[in-house]
Amino acid sequence: MDIKLLATVFGTVFLAELGDKTQLATLLFAAREGSSLATVFVAASLALVTATAIGVAAGAIVSAYLDPRYLSYVAGAAFILVGVWTIWQA
Repeated sequence: MDIKLLATVFGTVFLAELGDKTQLATLLFAAREGSSLATVFVAASLALVTATAIGVAAGAIVSAYLDPRYLSYVAGAAFILVGVWTIWQA
């Protein structure tokens, strides 16, 4: 296992997920009176694992047809456009 890659992916995804709508929704489910914290944790974890598996599978399929370098350019441009759009809307 590539420890550098593991740390990079973990750090990037962890920071990206902090305070996003998924974490806030999970917080709200956990805050409900009488909710099982273990059930909320397991359900949210399974949802994130499933979404990540879809992302990994999609990345593997797309990289078979496109150069990953170009995919990085498209992803970078998309992030910039979302940032500009967010600032514009504010």
